[in-house]
Amino acid sequence: MADGAELRALAGEPGYEWLSEGPLVVKPDMLFGKRGLNGLVYYEDQEPGDVGLDAAAAWMDARLGVRTTLLGGQGGVLSRFIVEPFVPHAPEAAHYLSATSGEDHDTLHIGARGGVDVEANWDAVHHIDIPLDADEAEIDRLIASGLPEALRGDADLTGFVQAFYRFFRDLHFSYLELNPFLLRGRQVHLLDLVAKLDDTAHHLMQPYWGDPYFPTPFGMKAPGAEEKMIRELDEGSGASLKLTVLRPEARVWTLVAGGGASVVYADTIADLIGVEDLANYGEYSGNPSIEETYLYARTILDLMTRRRDPQGRPKVLLIGGAIANFTDVARTFTGIIQALEEYQDRLHDVGLKIYVRRGGPNYETGLRNICTAARRMGLPIEVYGPETHMTDIVRMAVAA
Repeated sequence: MADGAELRALAGEPGYEWLSEGPLVVKPDMLFGKRGLNGLVYYEDQEPGDVGLDAAAAWMDARLGVRTTLLGGQGGVLSRFIVEPFVPHAPEAAHYLSATSGEDHDTLHIGARGGVDVEANWDAVHHIDIPLDADEAEIDRLIASGLPEALRGDADLTGFVQAFYRFFRDLHFSYLELNPFLLRGRQVHLLDLVAKLDDTAHHLMQPYWGDPYFPTPFGMKAPGAEEKMIRELDEGSGASLKLTVLRPEARVWTLVAGGGASVVYADTIADLIGVEDLANYGEYSGNPSIEETYLYARTILDLMTRRRDPQGRPKVLLIGGAIANFTDVARTFTGIIQALEEYQDRLHDVGLKIYVRRGGPNYETGLRNICTAARRMGLPIEVYGPETHMTDIVRMAVAA
């Protein structure tokens, strides 16, 4: 729900008569929790009918587009809201349930009392580990025996938790939380829900997920066209391709293989010259194809060459990574070389200097090929193998 006008219009549609028939609850839908503690849940708690349609619409409109700072210091602009019927309940009737995925097992977290204080009372929450290879009978047994004593023996609740876990597992969630939920016989009321999908399963789950909307986390800028393109490339690949553009006007750009290496490079750059000169953050890994590496690299080069450094300094490109386990360095460097050849004129315009450090399968061939190609194009380049520390080429580059 975006604003009060949309809410009022929806109230006149078939199936939404409830919007005008009883008290409502309104809260932001912006990928942050603890909305109650932040004073961002609007509901009837004193006088009957306090939060009817008009009051809910007015509350939304008063906060729409307003920059809001949460208790933890995170800030952003509110733009989306959830509106739902108010469900009266006693605090002891509201339960907590969540599931998390792990390397060799999933874990269910179940609390007899849910709500905003569940984390403060985490020692009262029961945890049930379910091996990934558990059969259906073992799953049912583990859940039935692992429920909190106050909930054990309730057949409806046991059945609901078992179905919840199968829903979590079969639809490839990485995290799913109901806090709180009410169970009245076989009727379930989800008073609040958090869900995280494993987006690498999108190609498997498309018939079930459809095309879900993945919103930008609260307080972060919306992804640009290039970031969206890399995200789509990543979703259709068995490799990992990530890109966040931090400061497109900055001088130092990275083309890094491996998630761990990307952190090392970014931290070292920030430590040596400050984050103001770091243009991007991201990584390619998981042995991407030549075409995937080319598309990733050309995106970086296109962004990098759109403007010259305001101080007239040469732009710097760090092509690096740790020592790969199975990524074919020569193959991925073939894709990078193709992108360099396509953008060589624009790279000369921004005075690019290239620093390379890489190790792994076929790294000697990869380093030799990229060095030869860059020199043929007249691009300044320095190339190093695994004998050189990753942080050393950052020091060389920022001193250029």
